[in-house]
Amino acid sequence: MTGRGRLLFAEAWRSLGANLSTTVAATMTVLIGMFLLGLFIALGTWTVSWSNHVKSELVVKVNFKDSATVQQRNDYARMLQQSPYVKVGGIKYISKQQALKDMSKRFPEMVKNLSYNPLPNSIAVTPNKAENVDLLFSSLSGKNKAPFVDKVTDGKRISHRILQVAHVIEVVFTLATLVLVIASVLLISNTIRLSIFSRRREIEVMKLVGATNWFVRGPFMLEGLICGIAGALLAVFFLVIGKAIALPAILPHLSGDADVHALAFPLVALVLLGSGLALGAVGSGLTIRRFLRV
Repeated sequence: MTGRGRLLFAEAWRSLGANLSTTVAATMTVLIGMFLLGLFIALGTWTVSWSNHVKSELVVKVNFKDSATVQQRNDYARMLQQSPYVKVGGIKYISKQQALKDMSKRFPEMVKNLSYNPLPNSIAVTPNKAENVDLLFSSLSGKNKAPFVDKVTDGKRISHRILQVAHVIEVVFTLATLVLVIASVLLISNTIRLSIFSRRREIEVMKLVGATNWFVRGPFMLEGLICGIAGALLAVFFLVIGKAIALPAILPHLSGDADVHALAFPLVALVLLGSGLALGAVGSGLTIRRFLRV
């Protein structure tokens, strides 16, 4: 670090100590903002991951008639593989025996007294995109239904509800993050603005004795960066504590699927530290540009 850099850092550090109330206010602003941002990232990425998992499980089920031959079922499956709405490898054949076995695991009371297997041979067809479930259903039902197909179902009401919830989650998460970031920038800008106003006489004296604009602005920029990183570090610290205390109680109530997860915590911590630095720099930079008349 050069002599000028050390001087700017020393001035910024002295100013932080001399204006302790505004320093604490700026740091607490970043702390609250980054803590909430961390929660939004964790909860938001988990809910988006959950919605993607649920969307990936949307299928169109085709039940074959008992009279359908093996050749007809195989030809039908090969035909589906050419459909533009079907996911690659998204065709799963379910035999009568497998369907009954699955049913007995899920609802043992319902199949306990059955004298024969009433379930049909079927295939579960996964669309290439969850939004294409209706198009896939239409291409297999109605006038397009094969003669040896008994019934085509897609759980339309459930699938539409899932898609609506998923879209709402994604929009709300994006808007909430944007609002939180903007609010944090405005709050830290206002805090540094108060610091500048409280020291305007000091700034005037510095200019009168020949201080350059960079020397006047530099300490404020460093103050913003220091408050930003300090607030972000505190936010990470409290998130670690919250994660250790709250997560064990929450996990049993969450989805147990392996592909449903939030963003890894080390990445969340890096995002918060980077955001804290950016907030400090942007907040102080905007404030100085608008309100520091030198």
